[in-house]
Amino acid sequence: MRRTIAAAAASAVAVLPLLVSTPAQAADDATVVVVHGVPGLTVDVYGSADTTYSPNEALLKDFAPGTVTDPVTLPGGTYNLAVFPAGDAPTGTPAIEAKDVTVPAGANISVVAHLTADGTPTLTPYVNDVKPVAAGQARLVVRHDAAAPAVDILAGGTPVFTGLANPDEKTADLPAGSVSAAVALAGTTDPVIGPADLTLAEGTSTIVYAWGSAADGNLALAVQTIGGLHSAPSGVPSGTADLPADRTPVLLGGVAALALLAAATTALRARRVGA
Repeated sequence: MRRTIAAAAASAVAVLPLLVSTPAQAADDATVVVVHGVPGLTVDVYGSADTTYSPNEALLKDFAPGTVTDPVTLPGGTYNLAVFPAGDAPTGTPAIEAKDVTVPAGANISVVAHLTADGTPTLTPYVNDVKPVAAGQARLVVRHDAAAPAVDILAGGTPVFTGLANPDEKTADLPAGSVSAAVALAGTTDPVIGPADLTLAEGTSTIVYAWGSAADGNLALAVQTIGGLHSAPSGVPSGTADLPADRTPVLLGGVAALALLAAATTALRARRVGA
């Protein structure tokens, strides 16, 4: 079971419909944001050119549910990754290990570890729409990544997106401003998440992730913002923070780490049960 999930997650990364080109050119590197939407699991993720991992090769430490990382750039290539319980030294056999994981290049992507509608850990990559928006406009994207049935997205108590199922997304360009957003089960107006106030700034894309489990009562929202989408942008679109100039191995962990994270949910829970 663990190997099946790990292989499926790694394969999902490898077959992203992205243009892979020469990684030596920064413009061809992928811009990646990693979203942790699996409740109840905090992990450390390590990367290595071989299969020996050391503390200084940590890619993500104490990676907790609900985290949306800053955007990073990473060149295409293949990497070996391993997941250990948070705080444990990377010694012995990893809980999960993925070898020769392909990291694609050339696009702006978000990779989400989350639960399917029936509660199975999975990995979903999204290609972000970074086309410019019209003057005075902002883009709103809503992604259903929770263990829950189809939902409606409410703004000011009125449905604006309806029948959104896991792991689909819906998007619209709207006048910039503030909106009170909530999530309700499809066909209802009683919020199961929110309401939460969102600021849709001009020239940005605000991406809202619904994650968690309805059955476990831990549904929540995570928010990512992509800036620089004005009609006449002055630079390359980026995320919520400046991209690091130093492309150290820590930048290589985003996509592949999520492949392991989806698998680690099952593996680490199984280890605890067997302990």
